[in-house]
Amino acid sequence: MKLEVKNIKKSFGDKEILKDISFSVESGKALGLLGRNGAGKTTTIRILMDVFHANSGEILLDGAKFEPQKIQIGYLPEERGLYPKRVIIEQMVYLARLRGIDKKKAVANSKKWLDRLSVGQYEKKLLETLSKGNQQKVQLAATLVCDPDIVILDEPFSGLDPVNSQILKDVIKELIAEGKIVIFSSHQMSYVEEFCEDIVIINQGEIVLDGNLLEIQKECGKNQLVVSGENLSKEELSVLLNNQLADCIEVTGETKQDVIVKLLNGTSKNQLFKRLANIDTLTVEHFEIYKPSLNDIFVERVGE
Repeated sequence: MKLEVKNIKKSFGDKEILKDISFSVESGKALGLLGRNGAGKTTTIRILMDVFHANSGEILLDGAKFEPQKIQIGYLPEERGLYPKRVIIEQMVYLARLRGIDKKKAVANSKKWLDRLSVGQYEKKLLETLSKGNQQKVQLAATLVCDPDIVILDEPFSGLDPVNSQILKDVIKELIAEGKIVIFSSHQMSYVEEFCEDIVIINQGEIVLDGNLLEIQKECGKNQLVVSGENLSKEELSVLLNNQLADCIEVTGETKQDVIVKLLNGTSKNQLFKRLANIDTLTVEHFEIYKPSLNDIFVERVGE
């Protein structure tokens, strides 16, 4: 399957929320839908879910008009939407029945996903009696109870400790391997980097960056390298490089261990390495092409 969002515009009164948004995602892949608070991510998701109607544009599934009522969609909202004072298994079965699943399968699917997410022992308890992390896992189980073809996850790791985060990571990887379309929205960029082949960054209702994540990182890191020196702090190395190699590099930043430098005046990586090797007071410990993190790219594109 291929889901395409084409030229979507949305306004509320005089306020334009989405300004000609376009992107696509295919089965067996995860798309990172990113943006600051208020950028338009949730509005985009609600249009996909047919909660809102776009003012213009279209959504296609395999080239035909997308009709959300005719396909199973699993949506995990950022804010929990289950009933805190109802028994967990009862409301999961109820939600599955609403999505057209017969009762026998609804019960089986509910138990399957509660067990898979390690909360099966709580199926007959009220949701409000569970911890925040376990409530989040129940919410995810309810998202998947209908065996959806399209899975939309909005901040799915909220409230999860490292052990439960790993369970969720495994589930998301399984969904991708099973050929689901996964749309993943999060401010925790490390998770997006782990799952998503492609990203879309929205800022003030417009797409400011989209495409293959690895290619974007490669392009953003173009002509930049990371360098560290044995027995030298980052501050000492920066001073040394600025004093001796200012004609061919510019120190642009640092990582936890290394200094980031940008090549100048047509200098090649090999030429820089030779220049570094000829500095008597420097023993190069680390030297490689700089790959900016998604967090760095995000801040650069949408930070004020």
